[in-house]
Amino acid sequence: MIPRYTPAAFSALWSPERRFQTWLDVELAACASMEVEGLVPAGTAERIRALPLTLDPARIDEIERTTRHDVIAFLTHVEELAGEPARWLHRGMTSSDVLDTSFAMLLRDAATMCLDRLEPLLAALRDQVEAHRGTPMIGRSHGIHAEPITFGLALAGHLAELTRARARLRTARDEVAVGSLSGAVGTYAHLSPAFEQRALAALGLGVETVATQVIPRDRHAAYFSALAVVAGAIERFAVQVRHWQRSELMEAEEAFAVGQKGSSAMPHKRNPILSENLCGLARMMRAYAGAALENTALWHERDISHSSAERMLAPDATTTLGFMLERATTLVKGLVVYPANLRENLDLARGLWASEAVLLALVAAGTGRQEGYVMVQRNAMRAWKGDGDFRALLGEDADVGARLPAATLDACFDLAHALRHVDAVISRAVEASR
Repeated sequence: MIPRYTPAAFSALWSPERRFQTWLDVELAACASMEVEGLVPAGTAERIRALPLTLDPARIDEIERTTRHDVIAFLTHVEELAGEPARWLHRGMTSSDVLDTSFAMLLRDAATMCLDRLEPLLAALRDQVEAHRGTPMIGRSHGIHAEPITFGLALAGHLAELTRARARLRTARDEVAVGSLSGAVGTYAHLSPAFEQRALAALGLGVETVATQVIPRDRHAAYFSALAVVAGAIERFAVQVRHWQRSELMEAEEAFAVGQKGSSAMPHKRNPILSENLCGLARMMRAYAGAALENTALWHERDISHSSAERMLAPDATTTLGFMLERATTLVKGLVVYPANLRENLDLARGLWASEAVLLALVAAGTGRQEGYVMVQRNAMRAWKGDGDFRALLGEDADVGARLPAATLDACFDLAHALRHVDAVISRAVEASR
């Protein structure tokens, strides 16, 4: 049975309650830092923190219907709850100081949640890689048989890609985790850089190098692009599963539970529905990244053309990736592999995979490369058309026989020799992923 995921953790992260609480955290950190410089009365932040404040999103929305300004509505509500001490909040600050700094906190936490979900996926892939280190299969180029690999090596490529994606996501999380408390156009006209650094440090954030009024959106573009790259890595694996599960191949397939149905019309169907679902969601992730890239060009010191897009793409993109990571983990853990079919498909082309080894053996024996290519290809094309086994055809070719003894020719078809370095490559990927 396909697990039913709920985006509860991400829903809570992007809820109005969490958003407004994060705004309050920013305001109180700023207030406490202002106290150090004597800009507000000492103890103001603690007086507000000590109050039993329960922010009411419905009340803030009600006020906003009049003010038409969300931060003013929020501050009005806080003042309703906290009374006199709240008048010191937001001194010398602008709305974007609160919005962008809190947004950085939420994006940082969302990235951490995604990274937490990436680790089980990497672990599941490692387990499958180890289980199939030496399971031989045919490699394919342009969808055509190439040279042998192992199923473990095929999976190790996906493991390595997701390991790189993890590194990019960590970098993007660090890059977006900066705030700004520099005032209306970023000049600290009524504040100071020292104040800002203290407040942001208390929130676990770095300082934006140059804030106009907003934090430059190239950071966010990199962040959402990193999310899309993770999704793309998942999609590439899902496409492979869809390929492996084709009836003509049946090299591996998604788990199919007792009682599961594949088609309303055809009872025999077992469809790669998880993989297809992941491919569709990856398209959405690229669309979110596109919107984030469009958001980088703002007018002068700021406009709000980015704001409406971010209110949609931030919760949607992070929640979607979280879901994809969990679904991909289920897919990998349940993957059913058919070693016998893998071997049968490897042998399907009657030894053509050894063509390069034969060519190199001819060159080593003194044959010109292009001359040797012609010899190998004419026998390969006969085998391709079903006119015999490639090894047998080569043995019958007088030009090949004059240059290569049977033992040398046999060695070209040694599968173990062809795969002798695969284990080392797999170990590289596994170690890098830990």
